[in-house]
Amino acid sequence: MGRRYDPERRQRIIDAAAAVVRERGIGGLGHRAVAAAADVPLGSTTYHFATLDDLLIAALRQINAEWLAEVEHWVEGVDPAAPPADELARWLGEQLTGDRVRMELEYELYFAALRHEGLRPLAAECLDEMVRMLTRLVPDADSARAVVALIDGLTLQVLLADRPYDREGTRAALERIMGGDVDEGPAMIGAG
Repeated sequence: MGRRYDPERRQRIIDAAAAVVRERGIGGLGHRAVAAAADVPLGSTTYHFATLDDLLIAALRQINAEWLAEVEHWVEGVDPAAPPADELARWLGEQLTGDRVRMELEYELYFAALRHEGLRPLAAECLDEMVRMLTRLVPDADSARAVVALIDGLTLQVLLADRPYDREGTRAALERIMGGDVDEGPAMIGAG
């Protein structure tokens, strides 16, 4: 019997890898688990992705692309008349009070880059793309990079320390980063 032509198989494997990581975390990623989730023979996963790192890189590329598409959609929909700090604080609040599983997955993948050198360029590319997108809302690239750092720090506080999201404190911090005059607001974000 000849081989069945399946041009979508590689993509199904990547989709399945992302699903396995979402469900089980990075520790649960394995060729067998992915093959079962993709409904493909085990040999197909190792044919397309010789190592688990290769598979993890493909999954991270896809997850980053999905995340960045969402950010791009949000940036395009921001009301140009609204203060950028208000819009960013509102959006970040939606992210941090929404699908926690997705946020945990994204940060789990970034932390994996600490041990998997092949993931580092992908994580850096995602951060750089966020900066590029946010430069449409903030005065310059340095401010956008600081905003991305604030977003990461606040996200970690909410995810790891179970701190509630402080929208007004975040707005005030964003104003300071972006050069706005803010006379009030807490000095520390997420401290409450």
